[in-house]
Amino acid sequence: MTTDIRVHTDAEFIAHTDALRSVYVEAFCAPPWNEDEERATEFAARLPADVERSGFTAATAVRDGEVIGFATAWTTPTPFPTDRCHPQVAAGLGPAHTADWLCGALEIDELAVRTAARGTGLAGDLLQAVTAHAPEGRAWLLTSVQNSRAMAFYRRQGWTQVTHPSPDGKGIVVFLGPRHPARSLAPLPL
Repeated sequence: MTTDIRVHTDAEFIAHTDALRSVYVEAFCAPPWNEDEERATEFAARLPADVERSGFTAATAVRDGEVIGFATAWTTPTPFPTDRCHPQVAAGLGPAHTADWLCGALEIDELAVRTAARGTGLAGDLLQAVTAHAPEGRAWLLTSVQNSRAMAFYRRQGWTQVTHPSPDGKGIVVFLGPRHPARSLAPLPL
């Protein structure tokens, strides 16, 4: 069984909406995320707008004609967004680092693989495919501090954690990609 990684930069990606939603449900409606099906429906509904974002890039993993994983990304605009989790990101990094490190960088929005494909290296392949052309190597993402598996995965992929949430273990963390020039400037945890 060969898995084909395909990179998409346009509306061709949304032709896979039903399959993408199915992968999303399998990845995020189970522990540790525990999202409900409504979030998966919201994800599918926003895909047409996402593909119109500046710098939109996606990757799909296809095996035997079935989508078994995907990643989506786009260029973070200036000024820095104030929707979704962006205010938490800005609060964690501060205004100067947020503008310098994230605006104009490739923002990884989603990365998901089917349960049967976990532990095979597929998520790393998708992440690499979607970030291969990040402007000047500048890529970033956020994840929940409560998902230790995701945090360990990003570290193994060479990503650097640049925010450190409160000791109570809630909130989000921001990671810079392995080629991001600001990686060496990241504050060390206490």
